[in-house]
Amino acid sequence: MALRLENVSIQLSGRPLIQPLSLDIEPGETVTLMGVSGSGKSTLLSHVAGDLEPPFTAMGQVSLDGVALDGLPPEKRRIGRLFQDDLLFPHLTVAENLLFGMPRGPRPERLAKVAAALAEAGLLGFGDRPPNTLSGGQRARVALMRALVAEPRAMLLDEPFSKLDADLRQTMRSFVFEHIAARRIPCLMVTHDKADAPQSGRVLLLREGRVNHA
Repeated sequence: MALRLENVSIQLSGRPLIQPLSLDIEPGETVTLMGVSGSGKSTLLSHVAGDLEPPFTAMGQVSLDGVALDGLPPEKRRIGRLFQDDLLFPHLTVAENLLFGMPRGPRPERLAKVAAALAEAGLLGFGDRPPNTLSGGQRARVALMRALVAEPRAMLLDEPFSKLDADLRQTMRSFVFEHIAARRIPCLMVTHDKADAPQSGRVLLLREGRVNHA
């Protein structure tokens, strides 16, 4: 299932922010878009996710597996997102955080998926704990698994490693990219640090509204 952007452009109050961009991201591939703060990286992700707000406007088409997403609300697009902050719900347990975004189904099956996700993240037995008892790395793993158990058809990463220390960043990069590749999910990541990009992955540079190979 490929993620495709066709002639996508974004304006801010009528002023061009991102020039027309066409990009195909294949299943399991992570493409990295780099640029300075304010260049429009996160704004592009918002457009793909379906939550772009005024004064920003966009043109062009976003599609998944050949199906246009334009006009669909965010919850209908089934696109997972990771941010700089883990955004776990503090009033819910770890297991309840995972259940929150999971598709409906028989409760035993959903609980089994939670247990499998925690085991995959090396957090089996952590389900009843509140998020504030976890380390930064543990919280980051829970945030990723919460996105994945929602069965997204694509992923968007918005500087997801920027608040982690150097050793933890390397671990989390490997953890995130391995899971995305294993699930064959197309992924677009924005960052200002080229070291965050997966090895041998495509890296694009957004500068003065234009996207080029870095």
